[in-house]
Amino acid sequence: MMITIKSQREIERMREAGKIAAAARSVGRRMLRDGVTTEEINKEIHKFILSCGATPTFLGYGGFPKSACISVNDEVIHGIPGKRLIRNGDIVSIDVGATYKGYVGDCAGTFPVGEVSPEAQELIRITRQSFFEGLRHARAGGRLYDISAAVQQYAESRGCGVVRDYVGHGIGAKMHEDPEVPNYVPPRGDHRANPRLLPGMTLAIEPMINAGGPAVRVLSNKWTVVTVDGSLSAHYENTVLITDGEPEILTIADDI
Repeated sequence: MMITIKSQREIERMREAGKIAAAARSVGRRMLRDGVTTEEINKEIHKFILSCGATPTFLGYGGFPKSACISVNDEVIHGIPGKRLIRNGDIVSIDVGATYKGYVGDCAGTFPVGEVSPEAQELIRITRQSFFEGLRHARAGGRLYDISAAVQQYAESRGCGVVRDYVGHGIGAKMHEDPEVPNYVPPRGDHRANPRLLPGMTLAIEPMINAGGPAVRVLSNKWTVVTVDGSLSAHYENTVLITDGEPEILTIADDI
């Protein structure tokens, strides 16, 4: 495992990339309405990132064909934008990455479209709050799994399933760096490591929480991940800097 400690210059570039990614996420959120297509949202996010002098990190990453991941209802992550129409009552996850001056900002959020069910609204709330429960433990001197345990305990205590097949990650000059950041405490003997947190580490903390069980599967397009039981899923992610004091969210937005 090779965890990079960012210099002040690198941190400043990550702040800039993070601001662009967060603003791009907001562009997508503001477009959510009955009758819009996921591709229309993707195009506006793409244009916005380019207008900021950045590049869409996801486009072409591992062969992904679009600039944003847009996942609807039972889709957990990696939804490919296309002709699908968003409808009132849907919940929509928008996941965005922006690369600026060689550094990456990565963030996601799940948002209601029109009037949604109480269950859907509560799932969104629990998923977002599970991130902030984990964030409380993103402090120098602690351990990575302190974050994982807090996310898992909060979500599961409210009857939700915590996805185990996909995890958060370190981030910096590359979108995926060490360490992996699970949203649960792996069993003893698991391959994931539990490093001590140090100032200058940057992590993408991203709870993926299901209203039903934690099991997921990948669709035939080889990208889109859905819940096995068809239950709703929500996703909330920010890029976070470990400091000497309170953790700093690098992808914060006033409206999310």
